[in-house]
Amino acid sequence: MNDLASVAVPGRTRCEGPVVRAALRRAAPALLAYAAIRALGVIVLALWSAADGKSWHTLLTARWDSLWYSRVAEQGYGYTVALPDGDVHSNLAFFPLLPWLERGLSALSPLSSADAGMVVAWVTSLGAAWALYATGERLHGPRAGVALAALWAALPVGIVQSMAYSESLFTALAAWGVYAVLTGRWVWAGVLASLAGLTRPVGAAVVAAVWITAAVTLWRERAGGAGLRAALRRHPGMLPGALLAPLGWCGFFLWVGARQGSFTGYLEVQEGWGNGFDGGIAFGSFVWQQLSGPTFAAGLGLAVGVGLVIWLYVRGVRQGQPLPLAVYGGTVLLLALTAKGYFGSKPRLMLPAYPLLLPLAVALARWRPVWSWLVIVLMAAGSATYGAFWLNGSGPP
Repeated sequence: MNDLASVAVPGRTRCEGPVVRAALRRAAPALLAYAAIRALGVIVLALWSAADGKSWHTLLTARWDSLWYSRVAEQGYGYTVALPDGDVHSNLAFFPLLPWLERGLSALSPLSSADAGMVVAWVTSLGAAWALYATGERLHGPRAGVALAALWAALPVGIVQSMAYSESLFTALAAWGVYAVLTGRWVWAGVLASLAGLTRPVGAAVVAAVWITAAVTLWRERAGGAGLRAALRRHPGMLPGALLAPLGWCGFFLWVGARQGSFTGYLEVQEGWGNGFDGGIAFGSFVWQQLSGPTFAAGLGLAVGVGLVIWLYVRGVRQGQPLPLAVYGGTVLLLALTAKGYFGSKPRLMLPAYPLLLPLAVALARWRPVWSWLVIVLMAAGSATYGAFWLNGSGPP
């Protein structure tokens, strides 16, 4: 197999270097397109911020969640803020992998932890774009791979990919983890799922992709007459990969619980932030309030947006999207739509749900290049403009 997933499989003797270089050459157009779109977003942000008397660097590295990550990197866990309404914001809500990387990079370089976070985001966003290209190429050909990476870069909230946030790091780990499942590299899938679980709560989606795909694979083997041992022999590494997958997420969840003196300690920390899961009741009520009040237009736009992402998911499944992608994308979407809290954060929470973009990427790959690139350019311009406006205004929570 001539793909990146075949590079580092235990027991293989093939030369790794040429395989990596070949995969990188194939991905180069996607990486260049991705980098150009994100560079446009940062340039427009810098110009807009200068005109508004603000610093683009501060907006990307030292506001909102990036401050909390930097504080974890510099001081460790244990910092809390008590709000007048009685809520308590604890930095235990933030998963540790990004702060660990910030601390390590700042220790090895003159970078501050905040700047280290931005460097991690920029580098891993390219890693995510590579994984998206590899996924699109494998399923629908090179043009679909390029389109998928470019569409992800040009999302309206794509500027978050350039911030000292954990979305880029998480998406890179998740996308390569799902790709490893697609290619039967189960141990790598388990390792990457575990790392994704140390990055964001939605790491559970990668674990679900590993576990459900493994279970369905074994069920199909058994239905075909193979015994369990024979099925596991035909899929080497499946059992270790499935065991490795939840270690990161469960490890942090249990550690926070032990620190808080309660098994549900992490959920209680999230409750202090006003977060949690209620099956979408709070979000549905919020949308209804928008539709039934003077902000009808905003509510209608929100309802249309939710309908669009659900349609994209259903469309992808109907097009035969492989099970790991369908499980991962569906879980990310479900968790985002059923979470309560600050509803303006939902587009950001859905940013890692790249499988939703596959139907659009497939459609663009079938168009004449001039038209598909025109659409991408227009989307990139819109994303850059919206990102600059957003960060200079309310910005992400």
